[in-house]
Amino acid sequence: MASRREVRCHRCGRWMWAQPEVRAVQCSTCHTVTQLYSLADIARGANRLIHGFQQLRRRQQHHEQEQEQQMMAQPPPRLLEALPSAFGKKRAVLCGVNYKGKSYSLKGCISDAKSMRSFLVQQMGFPLDSVLMLTEDEGSPQRLPTKRNIRKAMRWLVEGNRARDSLVFHFSGHGSQQKDYNGDEMDGQDEALCPLDHETEGKIIDDEINRTLVRPLVHGAKLHAVIDACNSGTVLDLPFVCRMERNGSYYEWEDHRSVRAYKGTDGGAAFCFSACDDHEASGYTPVFTGKNAGAMTYSFIKAVKTAGPAPTYGHLLNLMCSAIREAQSRLGDYASSDASALPLLTSSEEFDVYATKFLL
Repeated sequence: MASRREVRCHRCGRWMWAQPEVRAVQCSTCHTVTQLYSLADIARGANRLIHGFQQLRRRQQHHEQEQEQQMMAQPPPRLLEALPSAFGKKRAVLCGVNYKGKSYSLKGCISDAKSMRSFLVQQMGFPLDSVLMLTEDEGSPQRLPTKRNIRKAMRWLVEGNRARDSLVFHFSGHGSQQKDYNGDEMDGQDEALCPLDHETEGKIIDDEINRTLVRPLVHGAKLHAVIDACNSGTVLDLPFVCRMERNGSYYEWEDHRSVRAYKGTDGGAAFCFSACDDHEASGYTPVFTGKNAGAMTYSFIKAVKTAGPAPTYGHLLNLMCSAIREAQSRLGDYASSDASALPLLTSSEEFDVYATKFLL
């Protein structure tokens, strides 16, 4: 016969003796009943827990596959019929959303998109007819920055991408956060972009942006995103975040890879310059240009123009931060409470930011 075992009351801590076959014992001091479990009971419970997690993961994967199939099954976007083939070496999608007439309207986002178009065409050699603008100033309803149109534009941007392609995605507008339901976020929050019709159609979350823009990139293709929005730090869901000291003397890569979802490319490279970290708000200020402009958009364009030929990513990031700090110092007491927000760089791979050249 197996010997008795010693157990402890989970309430008062008194030690008691119990027979091996007993499943519960009552404390003679506080009269609390303590449940007893064998190793076999624990193993069965663990197996049930593992089985439950596996079922949940299978359901999540099935849901993601259904979403991807639905997106792929949609007909080609009508708003892009006037554009040339998507197989050009340089092409861009630029979104500027002012949310006109809303209580949360913005003032400089359409101007940001127009500034980015001028910069890409005049300075970086992008063909004008390969730059797709989605703003409220566009004449066609198919060119408004709605959720449907932005989704279609993102698909067009990476369609048939090849080696040596240079792709740009720019968004200026509201960003947001919402609860992460698939467990792939370190902070439990998904980042999201707010299209013009987000109140009725919903936001575009980082999981979808990563699936659409990042994962299809093949070897030799390169995507640069410039996101001028609040809570935009990891809005492309890229697996590596560059954490740089404010003086630029030291940096390290923070690993955001997840066992629940692949966040990288199909061999290509993706980089994102965001206006601020996930928990921060971006800003705009007339100090930059004398008119309302996104701090991120302005500092990015200025940094690339002044950095000289083929600057490194580290040099570019430092120039952007310096431009914003300079504007903040000129604002003085009028600086907003979010004035400390500085640009953030994320990437599909770790690399030496002070050795790798930035090329569009």
